[in-house]
Amino acid sequence: MSAVDGLIVELCPDGVEYKQLWQVTTWDKRFNGVDRAKQPAINPHHYYLAKELQPVLAEQGNIKVLTTNQTSLYTTEDLVDESHIKDGEIIAIPWGGNAVVQYYKGRYITSDNRIAVVNTESIMTKFLFHVLKSREEELSSYYRGAGIKHPEMSKVLGMEIPVPPIEVQREIVRILDSFTELEAELEAELEARKAQHAYYRDRLLSQENLEAIDGKPVEMKRLGDVARIFDGTHQTPKYVSSGIKFVSVENIGNLTASNKFISEEAFTKEYKNPPEYGDVLMTRIGSIGSCAVVETDEPLAYYVSLSLIKPNRKLIIPKFLRHAIEGRDGRRSLYRRTLHTAVPIKINLGDVGKVEIPIPSLATQQKVVDILDRFDALTTSLTDGIPAEIEARNQQYEYYRDRLLDFPRKEVAAS
Repeated sequence: MSAVDGLIVELCPDGVEYKQLWQVTTWDKRFNGVDRAKQPAINPHHYYLAKELQPVLAEQGNIKVLTTNQTSLYTTEDLVDESHIKDGEIIAIPWGGNAVVQYYKGRYITSDNRIAVVNTESIMTKFLFHVLKSREEELSSYYRGAGIKHPEMSKVLGMEIPVPPIEVQREIVRILDSFTELEAELEAELEARKAQHAYYRDRLLSQENLEAIDGKPVEMKRLGDVARIFDGTHQTPKYVSSGIKFVSVENIGNLTASNKFISEEAFTKEYKNPPEYGDVLMTRIGSIGSCAVVETDEPLAYYVSLSLIKPNRKLIIPKFLRHAIEGRDGRRSLYRRTLHTAVPIKINLGDVGKVEIPIPSLATQQKVVDILDRFDALTTSLTDGIPAEIEARNQQYEYYRDRLLDFPRKEVAAS
C-alpha cells in the first residue's frame, strides 16, 4: 500500500468530497453567464495586447510574461507599469486558442489569460494545477467558436474538483513534483549539452572570429540578399497512403522520417518551387529558427509552418546558412522579428528575408562547416537517449497522476 493509499484509508475512508471549481477559486474578472453568487470577488489584472508585449520583452528579465501558450518570456520593472505586476501563486488558462493549463508562483504580467487563485485553505494551488492538467481534454471541450476558440466559463467553473484532506494533497503533490523535477533535470542536462554546442558555435560564427579567419571585414547581409524564400501550402493536406512525403515542424530533425504523403498531382499543383538538394527548411511557426538542410533528391512537400530557403551557392554554403541562422546573430535577428504573442508564435514570411547573418568568404564558410560537423557528431553521441528518457518520465508522470487523482466520491447524506 502506498503512502497515499494509507492516508486515504486513515483520513477519508468513506470517500472524498468534490466541489465545483467556483467554490475554491477567485478569478480575474466576472464572466457572462455565471451567477454573481459564484463570483463574490474578483482579482483584476491588466491584460497586455500582442503589440504591447513585444516592446517589453527582455532576454535577462526577472518578471514572468504569461502568454496564452507556454513560453519562457520575461520582462523587467523598468519596462512595465508597476501597477501591472502581480505577485502570487496562480493557475492560468488562455482566453483564446487551445486549452493549456499553466502554473506559476512569483511576479508576473499577463496577456489575455484567465487567472485563478485559490481562495480556501482546503486546497493547494499546486494540487489543483495537477487536477486541471489531468483534465485538459475535458477543459478543451468547453472551448467554443468558429475561429479562435474561447472557454465557456460557466462550464469551466462548474467542473467538479476532488478536495481530499490537505495531507493527502501534499503527498500527491510531492510525488508528482518528483516526476516533473526528474524530467526537469533531464531537460536541464539536454539543455546544458545544447548550450555547450551553441556556445562554441556562436564563438566560431562571431564576426570577430570570422574576420580573423577571413583576414578582412565580414558583412552582415539579409537572407533575402543571399537566398530566395518561399513558404509551403496553406491548404489542409489531403493525405494518401503513398506518394510525396509531407513534412512540417515535427519533422525538422529528420525530414525523411515523415510518414505522411500527398499525391503527385497535388504536389505538382501546390509547389512551383519545391525543395531541392542543398536547400534549407526553417521552422517559422511554433519553435522558430530550427533548420534542416535537404540532403535527399527525393521530392518533399512542406507545410506553411516551414520556410523554404534556396541559397545562392555562389554566395553561401547551405550548411553554413543553417548554422548562421541558428547562431547567435541569426537567433537575435529572428527574435526581433518574431510575433511572440501570436497563437502559436510565428515570424511572417516577409520578415524571414530581413533576418541578418554574417557572410564570410566561401573558403571560411567551409572551414566553419567542417568544424561544426565534427562537433555536431560529438554532441549527438553525448545526448543520444536523453529525449527518449524525458518522454518515458513524462508518460510515467501522466500514469501516476491519473492514478493518484482518481478518488472515490464521498456520499452526501440526504437532508
